[in-house]
Amino acid sequence: MKRHMLVLMLAVAVATCGAAAFAQASDDGAEAPRVTVTTVPSPSAASTPHQPTVRVKDIARFEGVRDNQLFGMGLVIGLEGTGDGRGSQANVQMVANMLERFGITVDREALRLRNVAAVMVTADLPAFVRPGDRIDVTVSSFGDARSLQGGFLLQTPLEAADGRVYAVAQGPVSIGGFNVRAGGSEVQRNHTAVGIVPGGAIVERSVPAEVLQGDRLTLILHEPDFTTAARVAEAINRVFTPDTARALDRSAIEVRVPSIFMSQPVEFIALVEEIEVTPDAPARVVINERTGTIVMGHRARIATVAVAHGGLTVRVETEPQFGFLPPAEEGGAPTPVVVETTRIDVQEGGDVVLIQGGASVEDVVQALNAIGASPRDIIAVLQAIKAAGALYGELEVL
Repeated sequence: MKRHMLVLMLAVAVATCGAAAFAQASDDGAEAPRVTVTTVPSPSAASTPHQPTVRVKDIARFEGVRDNQLFGMGLVIGLEGTGDGRGSQANVQMVANMLERFGITVDREALRLRNVAAVMVTADLPAFVRPGDRIDVTVSSFGDARSLQGGFLLQTPLEAADGRVYAVAQGPVSIGGFNVRAGGSEVQRNHTAVGIVPGGAIVERSVPAEVLQGDRLTLILHEPDFTTAARVAEAINRVFTPDTARALDRSAIEVRVPSIFMSQPVEFIALVEEIEVTPDAPARVVINERTGTIVMGHRARIATVAVAHGGLTVRVETEPQFGFLPPAEEGGAPTPVVVETTRIDVQEGGDVVLIQGGASVEDVVQALNAIGASPRDIIAVLQAIKAAGALYGELEVL
């Protein structure tokens, strides 16, 4: 309780002291104290350098506005001897079936087609597209074709999970690379067995989308979080009326359309999407052992802990320090404060690296980097700290 009172007194002193008091301390030859106070932000917390202010449309979507996946099986023709070989019979059967549709009967066993590849064609059908609109499609070989370079996708119906055709794809395939063979040597750039057909599918049927349910809209957060949901609801209520929005759970915010916008729901949705809010983010550390990549959030913290890994020893200690802030008014009494200072020691043989600062994951990583620790050593240390319960945040391993 006493500590909470000291933190409250510190916040008041900082707010009223201003730059003049710190300048006076510097003129007297004393270094101005550096104090970091961490408090739980309110739902309407202002933007910080670590957590910027963004629009609602950048962190949420309206329920009912979603893409639908389409797929189909087709043929890519016109390849320069890089199509499916004898090990894949799918292209042979598909070509035989296509020729039969044109009234031509051939012996499937006699077909040798190195300039044809059997492919799967996939696409995402956005919401509110109309018949006649074009969408991009992805073409992927599922046989043993070496490359789709220079190929042309024949007309391919694209179905949804309900079995109905929603688009038809056709056009030249772009792979963004090349595969060249000559004299027993081969040069390949990028992945040549997968390509795209920009605007290659024509939408034949639209998917009904219902956003407005009565006089209610539902916002769905891309990253579910109770704090963010509360901040979004409060931001909407500040712009309209206090009972316009309410958070249903950590991912959904129900928004009531005002009566003056019932005949113009699109204009109301546009106004809601432009409202600015500061989202919250959990403390998280993401590591990828295959690539040695470490991505950490600014909220991740580490408690007092000592870790020994191979020839490395890592020790994190947090100690309280007592100090005083300059008086807010001339002749006033100084304000006592308590600040936690963290010391991180990293030892390798006789080398010691000492860091003064906050007990964050960044400090530990910098200390390990200073003595040349490999990314895999750093990942192992972080995993050990999490297993010991000293890492306050989520540790996600990819």
